[in-house]
Amino acid sequence: MKPVIHLSVSIQCAAQQVYDFASNPANLPLWAAGLTQAELVQDGDIWIAQAPFGQARIRFAERNAYGVMDHSVEMDDGQVVYNPLRVVPNGDGSECTFTLFRRDDMDDQQFQADHDAVVADLQTLKRHLESPS
Repeated sequence: MKPVIHLSVSIQCAAQQVYDFASNPANLPLWAAGLTQAELVQDGDIWIAQAPFGQARIRFAERNAYGVMDHSVEMDDGQVVYNPLRVVPNGDGSECTFTLFRRDDMDDQQFQADHDAVVADLQTLKRHLESPS
């Protein structure tokens, strides 16, 4: 089994609102730092991004009533990274949880950097959803 960390953020928005925003791949550049400069192009159920780390092919789980926003990212080298992402209600707000798996090719420093990037992305998602429009 691979090492895993569950990263979560509380968001003062209804879970459905978080889900509607975060499950829409077109919104990724607004909260996912690796894609902030990327132009996303849709090709069927795949979203293609020219990111700083190369081309990424992103496929999200189909819309569902359970808050599941799992997605896979295929890198230029063919490596596919599975990213479990969920939102669940918590009173009048919600909890958004990302499950971070340590990839086989990662050393401790790279895993920490990946952890820090996900935490920052979740905080950006929180700020975006909680700030008045």
